[in-house]
Amino acid sequence: MIGVFDSGIGGLTVLRALTQRFPQTAFVYLGDHANVPYGNRPSPEIVDLTRAGVEHLFRRGARIVLLGCNTATAVAARTLQRDWLISSQWRGRNILGIVAPTVEAATQTPWAVTSPQYPQKYNTDVIAVFGTMRTISSGVYLDEISKRCPRVTVIQQTCAELAGAIEARASDAELDRLVAHGVSAAIAQNNAAPPHRAILGCTHFPIVEPMFRRHLPSFTRLLSQPEIVADSLDHYMERHPEYADPTEHPAISLLTTGDPTQANATASVFWPDAPLFRLA
Repeated sequence: MIGVFDSGIGGLTVLRALTQRFPQTAFVYLGDHANVPYGNRPSPEIVDLTRAGVEHLFRRGARIVLLGCNTATAVAARTLQRDWLISSQWRGRNILGIVAPTVEAATQTPWAVTSPQYPQKYNTDVIAVFGTMRTISSGVYLDEISKRCPRVTVIQQTCAELAGAIEARASDAELDRLVAHGVSAAIAQNNAAPPHRAILGCTHFPIVEPMFRRHLPSFTRLLSQPEIVADSLDHYMERHPEYADPTEHPAISLLTTGDPTQANATASVFWPDAPLFRLA
């Protein structure tokens, strides 16, 4: 069983891609809707909440937990992987995040390679990162891309209202306006030079990916996390067959720490045919 943890609901875009890629695998998803949003919480609190969510999924039988949330990954993943997991009762299981595969896709460099290598050390492309305020302020994409591609120009653009507008089922016109504003602000940062690649660094943003496509130049390659994460996990499972369980039956369970009725109402925005949430 593979677990997916999110502070809210956007991680369903990732889970949906995973279930399509791994149709014979059991998945359990936990949305911490009782404590969402994480963006305005101090980092130690985000680490504690994320650890509690991961532990819950381990107790449910997950062998791997994917943090399907950019904020939880940026703030908590490294601490949980390096400091907590190896000394906990869950040693032997693993925690993965969505930042690493996204950076790998953006830089064409393996995550384990943290210094510039030829030819990436001479790469002078422009990469735009669109995300929530907390993800952008963490600087995780800027830092990790710059380690591997020091000559790349990284443009960070906060789309502060976009995730909330998607959840609130704002009109297409309003969503398009917010995307257009974010894209134009990003391009203005770089003196009107558009990006070669654009990271949609929020799991809500795949819902409006066609709008980003419309407002970015045709040559800009869009990096959308659900497909990137599914590719990365596919490769990871090939390298680590010990996490596979050929005897398990495919199933999808959606859990929430909040109100299942409210979670189900919002879930349909991200996955119209999603299973029903139930209380964790």
